Amino acid sequence: MNKIKRLVIVGGTHGNELTGIYLVKKFERSPQLIQRSSFETCTLLANPKAYEIGKRFVDTDLNRCFQRQDLHNLNLSSYEAQRAKVIYQTYGTKGTLEANLMIDLHSSTSNMGLTIILARQLPYNLQLAAYLTSVNPNVKILYSEPQTLENPYLDSICEFGCSIEVGAVAQGTLNATLFQQTEELIYAILDYVEAYNKETPLRVQDTLMVYQSIRTIDYPRNATGEIQAMIHPRLQFQDYQALHPGEPIFLTFDGEEIVYEGDKVVYPVFINEAAYYEKGIAMFMTLPIEIATI
Repeated sequence: MNKIKRLVIVGGTHGNELTGIYLVKKFERSPQLIQRSSFETCTLLANPKAYEIGKRFVDTDLNRCFQRQDLHNLNLSSYEAQRAKVIYQTYGTKGTLEANLMIDLHSSTSNMGLTIILARQLPYNLQLAAYLTSVNPNVKILYSEPQTLENPYLDSICEFGCSIEVGAVAQGTLNATLFQQTEELIYAILDYVEAYNKETPLRVQDTLMVYQSIRTIDYPRNATGEIQAMIHPRLQFQDYQALHPGEPIFLTFDGEEIVYEGDKVVYPVFINEAAYYEKGIAMFMTLPIEIATI
């Protein structure tokens, strides 16, 4: 693989996720923190208008606007669609500042801890993820394939990339511990890329344990789409914990338990994520698997 020449740290893909936004602002004030000798590091505040109004987005979710067919569709005129085109034309393939690696910073109202989200099982991505788990054993790796034919996520515009999802933190707020832990992960990524570029790659394990997303579950709803139950108290904030068949997952407003009816143990994540109510997602069901990093 060729060396990484340009890396982009992205914050504010969603305007109410402040961890990434304020890290980008910090790095812009003190660029020496993120510069390394063998590659250039850039920062990007992806959705400035959404940040200004304190909302996830202005017109539509920016992190679903990067399918190639959409980037080349002149009829898409929403703010986020236009913003996606600018970002792609700058940092995407053959862009004016073409990047090789993109790190997209997010935060979640779910108890995701420190999660690296991969949408592609490329060796470089896997080895980087394995290194981050060795630096901090609390890091979890979530493998989530896009549900569309093309990857719509911002980090897909580069050859390599991932998202860092941290939580639980309320929308529009900061959590100092998660802020500092995210910052340390970024420095670890930069150090890994530097070592790789200098042909002194840091040692990683041959296998990596990832949580593979297998499906999403929506809240129980009535015929008009109105929610009829809440996340069960026993499941709230239990991301990455085993859920067995027959255990409760929802509680109706009348106090009736609704149980998980699957036939095998799963590990839910993004449980009760506030931003996913509109997407019809109460949680992601995952299975832990070991994959080779080579």
